[in-house]
Amino acid sequence: MKEILESIILNMVENKEQVAISSKEDEKTITLEVKVAESDMGRVIGKQGRVAKAIRVVMKSLGAKEHKRVNVEFVE
Repeated sequence: MKEILESIILNMVENKEQVAISSKEDEKTITLEVKVAESDMGRVIGKQGRVAKAIRVVMKSLGAKEHKRVNVEFVE
């Protein structure tokens, strides 16, 4: 799950070395925190949050296969 999110994010940003994704997993939920460079934050979030919403939809659908809820948080 984390690897898929990482590949999506790495293809979007310019500063690939500043991408950090941490994962916290509970019984029914997986929380993924994404940290990117400040200059790349706009690319990851997109206009009115459309790109971020699309990333969350993809990750939630992958989590549904494992019967887990997935939360993606973008941290500065």
